[in-house]
Amino acid sequence: MRSTSLLFAAALSWGVGTGGHAVAQSWPSRPITVISAFPPANNDQIIRMVDGPFQAVFKQPLVIENRPGAGGNLGAEAVARATPDGHTLLVTVDTVATVNPRVYQNLKFKADVDLVPIIYLANSAQTLVCHPSVPVKSVAELGAHARSHDLSYASGGQGVPGHLAAEMFLAATGLRMTHIPYKGPTAALQDLMGGNVHCGFLATPTVMPHVKSGRLTGLAVTSARRSPIALELQTMSEAGVAGFEASFGQLLLAPRGTPAPVVAALNETFAAALAQDDVRARMLAMDLEFVPNTPEQAAARLRKEADKWARVVERLGLRAD
Repeated sequence: MRSTSLLFAAALSWGVGTGGHAVAQSWPSRPITVISAFPPANNDQIIRMVDGPFQAVFKQPLVIENRPGAGGNLGAEAVARATPDGHTLLVTVDTVATVNPRVYQNLKFKADVDLVPIIYLANSAQTLVCHPSVPVKSVAELGAHARSHDLSYASGGQGVPGHLAAEMFLAATGLRMTHIPYKGPTAALQDLMGGNVHCGFLATPTVMPHVKSGRLTGLAVTSARRSPIALELQTMSEAGVAGFEASFGQLLLAPRGTPAPVVAALNETFAAALAQDDVRARMLAMDLEFVPNTPEQAAARLRKEADKWARVVERLGLRAD
C-alpha cells in the first residue's frame, strides 16, 4: 500500500509549482460538502475512500450530502448555484452533464456550462438482467422472445445510464420494449425483482448479488470488457451485438468560477488517493476502474461523451420535463 506521504508531496508540489500557495493557506477553511446527485451507492463509497487521505493533506473532512432526484439534476443544480470557493462539490454519473442538458427541457441551469470537471473518479457499466419469469438465458434468447412478446424494461429515470444503455441496445437490435422509468435505481430494482417489469439495465454491483442468488437472470454487461465481478456474463459484443459499448463515468465537479489552483489541488489529491493499491483493489471489487486524468483531460472526455450521447438523444427523441 502506498503511503499517504505521497499525498503530502503532491500537495506541496501543487503549492509551489502552480503559484497556489496563497490559496493553500486559505482553502479549505471548513469541511468540504460533496453533494451526491444520486442515492447512496458507488459515488459515496469513492468519496469515503478519499476522505482519509484528503484529511491527511488538508485537515478538513469530505462531508457527503445526498440530493437525489430528476436524474441527478437536483444535486447538480444545488452545486451549480453554490459559491465557487471550493467548499461545495458534486459527485455524479457523467450523464448529468452529457445527457441531461439535452433531455430535460425546463432546467434552470446548464450542468455542462455552470459546472467544471475536476476529475473522472471511475469508469463503470450496466448489466442487462431479466426477471426469472422471462424464459431467457442469453441475449439471443431475449431477442427471439421480445419479437413475439410485449416486454418492458426498468431504469432509474429518463436519461440515466440504464435508460441510455437500453435504448442503444434496442436501436442496435431492432427490438421494441416499453420503458418504465423509476425515481432512482432502487425503486427500479425492487419492481424488477417483484416481477412488475420484465427486464432492466442497472449497475453491475447492484444486480450481481441477485443474479448469483437466482432472483434475477443476468444476460450481459454493457462494457467493452467483462466485469471483474461478473466474469460469467458476456459483454454485449460477445453476445452478438457487434461493437456495442455503453460505459459511464463517476465524475467530480465544482461550480464554474472555482479557482484553478483549488481545482488542481483537488485533482492531484483525489488522483493520488485513488491510485493507492488498496483503493484500486477495493474499487475493482465494486466494478469501478480509475484511470488517472487531469482537469483538462476530464473536460475533453466530457465533451466527447456529450457528442456521443447527443446523437443518441436526437435519434431517439428523448425528452423529459
